[in-house]
Amino acid sequence: MKVTRLRTRRRRLALAASLAAVAGSVAMVALPATAGAAPAFGRGHGYDRFTPGNLLVTTGVWTTNADITANSTLLPPNCATANPTYVTCGTAVAPGTYPIVFNNDASDASFGVTEPIVLDELNPYNGRLIKAVTVPDNPATGDYLTTSFSSKSELQIIQSTDDRWDTFIGYVAPPGTIDASNANTPGEQDPTIIDSATPVYRAVAQVNAAGRFEFTETNAFSGDNGRAAILDPEDGPDGTIFAVGNAGNGSSPEPPQVIDGAGSQILTPANAPEADQDPGAPTPFGDFNIAELTGSADKSGKDNNYRGLAVYDGVVYFSKGSGSNGVDTVYFVDTNGTATASGGVGLPSNDETLPSASTWTAPTYNTSDAALGLTAKNPGLTPTNAYILKGFPTQPAKTATDASYYPFGLWFANPTTLYVADEGAGDNTYDPTTNTYSAAAASTTAGLQKWSFNSSAGEWQLDYTLQNGLDLGTPYQVEPNRQGDQYPTGLNTTDDGTGLPWAPATDGLRGLTGRVNPNGTVTLWASTSTVSGGGDQGADPNKLVEITDNLAATSASQVTNEQFNTVIPATYGQVVRGVAFTPGTPLTDGNTTSPQPYRHGQSPKAPSAQVPGREQG
Repeated sequence: MKVTRLRTRRRRLALAASLAAVAGSVAMVALPATAGAAPAFGRGHGYDRFTPGNLLVTTGVWTTNADITANSTLLPPNCATANPTYVTCGTAVAPGTYPIVFNNDASDASFGVTEPIVLDELNPYNGRLIKAVTVPDNPATGDYLTTSFSSKSELQIIQSTDDRWDTFIGYVAPPGTIDASNANTPGEQDPTIIDSATPVYRAVAQVNAAGRFEFTETNAFSGDNGRAAILDPEDGPDGTIFAVGNAGNGSSPEPPQVIDGAGSQILTPANAPEADQDPGAPTPFGDFNIAELTGSADKSGKDNNYRGLAVYDGVVYFSKGSGSNGVDTVYFVDTNGTATASGGVGLPSNDETLPSASTWTAPTYNTSDAALGLTAKNPGLTPTNAYILKGFPTQPAKTATDASYYPFGLWFANPTTLYVADEGAGDNTYDPTTNTYSAAAASTTAGLQKWSFNSSAGEWQLDYTLQNGLDLGTPYQVEPNRQGDQYPTGLNTTDDGTGLPWAPATDGLRGLTGRVNPNGTVTLWASTSTVSGGGDQGADPNKLVEITDNLAATSASQVTNEQFNTVIPATYGQVVRGVAFTPGTPLTDGNTTSPQPYRHGQSPKAPSAQVPGREQG
């Protein structure tokens, strides 16, 4: 694998190491002492280094109440001066305190509150917390980024193709900002949007083992959220970022700002602090249209509502698992026209290579392609260059049921084994007789799916789905945070609540990573999805879980003893979003989902590239 130079001319940020900001972060043991507060700008100087071979978990931690007064505050923000054709003012039904604040979904369909992003570094062998580091979140200090409660699909974290950076997407907004996750971006504004919040850039954060942050702002994902990003430093003068997400929060027909900024994007990493960045229009990357199958066209701009992301053997893969358009399945992008594909389904060729953002020719906004059903009332992108991975589902999302597939995280163990996290249908139907969320409990597709490539059939096939230990649909107790704050119990019946139990239950899995072990097994870590009676299920305290699977197994009967274990328990004021290995953990040939196995505690790098780390937990 090529070793790429680091871009020394880019700005550097040391991680902020504030225990106060991570007070709500889960600690499997007591938090270790930090090295002291890092400077707002600089090159790290040894602060908050990450040790290769550990896990890095992205979490959102509730620290700042929203400035909302029940029965008084108008929602969404700025609604009184917005276009009344599209924006309707509602009155807050609940105060700005967690978690009752999310009952305000009843009066503001786009409701959300930004909060700090906290990175938990864990020992992968015993789950112990090594340290918790807060991503810079204060505009006064320069570059900063936050996440949004309750945007459940964001903050996936993935290693770069040269293994030296971990990346994720958030909002350039301070904690406590209302509705940033559905606001326009400054440069791509949809005049029909129903969220009147002040426009907010999305940004890709990347952090290396020395604890240095870099941020790349983008106008993509206007009206919605970015979900995942991968950095490929080896292509182009400054490298390339691949990203996925969704866009649009307004009326049809969707304008170019929504069509161009949704789905998968290709970006050039920025070379300046956020205050000096001026991102232009988004650049679409992988485009799929359901009319490529044989059915009729639907809302074409939403066919590309992607969630999961992976790079393997020079191919970019992504998943779709939400919305009522397109197909909920696994896709790949054919960047050079060599795929074996027809009718929207296919397999990548051995000649696929990762493109560079500096030379990429993007699909373009189109309103006149009859074959794809593109009209002025149903615009989309052409040409199409994304295909459903052969063997994966092709059923339209508009026909989806609780028993359908809802893929999210992707992780390749090898070229013929792909693990897929399925988040479940999100159906919170509750049965008081059995005290279960019955739809989740009955699911046979949610959990961790193992797919293998059948060379004889020339397609992928589902071997089995791992669920043991997830206790799908069974309500669980949320642990108090370090301050002793208790999650509500009983039913959510006040402040226009749902009338259902506050207690969440696991519905499936989202973020995913893994490691191939020397003994022929694989260990995988995943964040859980939830169902509940909370005002917004995306804000539910969820878990990080772990399981070890027999890599050679091909049927459920071979893995009956395998079971998920909880690594990070559900805790008041915290949501667990993504999981990856720490930057500097070696990868196999640039495949961002396949870290090489090595003995924990030994440096995987040559002496010239070693990064000092803290003592392991």
